[in-house]
Amino acid sequence: MHFLPTRRHILAAAAALPITASAVLRAAEPDLSALQNMTGDAKPIDAAERARRLSRAQTLMRAHGLSAVLVEPGSSMIYFTGVRWGRSERPTLAVLPVEGDALIVTPFFEEPSVRETLAVPATVRTWQEDGDALAVVAGWLRERGLRGPIGIEETVRSFIPTALARAAPDLQQRPANPVVRGCRMVKTAPEIALMQLATEVTLAAYRWTHSRIEKGMAGPEISALMNAATTKLGGSPEFTLALIGPAAALPHGSREVHRVGEGQVLLMDCGCTVQGYQSDVSRTWVPIGTASREVRTVWDQVAKGQQVAFAAAKLGAPAGSVDGAVRRYYTGLGYGPDYALPGLSHRTGHGIGLDGHEPVNLVRGEATPLAPGMCFSDEPGLYLPGKFGVRLEDCFHLTAAGPKWFSTPPTSIDRPI
Repeated sequence: MHFLPTRRHILAAAAALPITASAVLRAAEPDLSALQNMTGDAKPIDAAERARRLSRAQTLMRAHGLSAVLVEPGSSMIYFTGVRWGRSERPTLAVLPVEGDALIVTPFFEEPSVRETLAVPATVRTWQEDGDALAVVAGWLRERGLRGPIGIEETVRSFIPTALARAAPDLQQRPANPVVRGCRMVKTAPEIALMQLATEVTLAAYRWTHSRIEKGMAGPEISALMNAATTKLGGSPEFTLALIGPAAALPHGSREVHRVGEGQVLLMDCGCTVQGYQSDVSRTWVPIGTASREVRTVWDQVAKGQQVAFAAAKLGAPAGSVDGAVRRYYTGLGYGPDYALPGLSHRTGHGIGLDGHEPVNLVRGEATPLAPGMCFSDEPGLYLPGKFGVRLEDCFHLTAAGPKWFSTPPTSIDRPI
């Protein structure tokens, strides 16, 4: 699990903390000499893989009666075209046609920069500052005889299909989920290999950080250590939560400053990217002193909850049934019911890939059947307001033989990493 604030927010929070000069030095300049880059042999997504993606998308377009799919910058544009670009009031767009190469539309003065990451054969057309990007799209669709319907990727901002409707009023628009999700939800071997490597980087960073946590440290200091290790190991830190004591009862933390103390729970939720593909691993333990009987009991219950979810992740089962299995187990222990606290107040897991959170989720009511290649987090935490929380999170991918872990869950609070 993670939330939108990223390393920038965490470091800003760290800068605001009243921590000692020695603590600043310890977090800012740790000795990383024992760590080596683990990602030098990572294999990027190649041209053949991208060609297969477009072919799969075109097959799905034909199956769902779409003539093209419109995509904005973000993970879907990276997935299909390689183009890494930001969103602004000046649209850069990709159009994937049901036949032939893609179209990239971008402002004239941005074209050289956009081409730097373009990784597929494509027509590139530009528009000037006094022009209209969607008129360019509409004109190209008419030239190609693509008269619709056109699929709109689900994260496209609303002003873009509105402008397309003005430029092409007879062009029917539909959601592109059957195509985009139909491709991205099922990971291929090269994608899974990159996610595995990202996970291994995160685990190595945890191992390095684990032995360096000291009494009196605040969450942002611990996060800074984890980020430094992740970077040295070759990953790009994506998010790092370090929640101490009562803050661990809040799944995404608190603005209050908590420090590591005797018997205090530490919940960490961390992930990085390798070649754009993400990891997501959470661990909970007591770094100073020993865990209380209550903490140990809850930790063991969460560890069992992870295994209940994993066992329920059967091919063909609705994704929501995994969440249901965990809630039945927790309700039997006296938690909840449902999403009530103390208990599990969030979904059991989420999809993961190029995005930390991708469709679909392991949540009540999700009917999408589980299939080989799907990847999920497994994180059925338990939260006791005002006291502490425990979250163990490991991701898995589905194979023809069932689920397979990216990282092996811990079995004891005394051996958390």
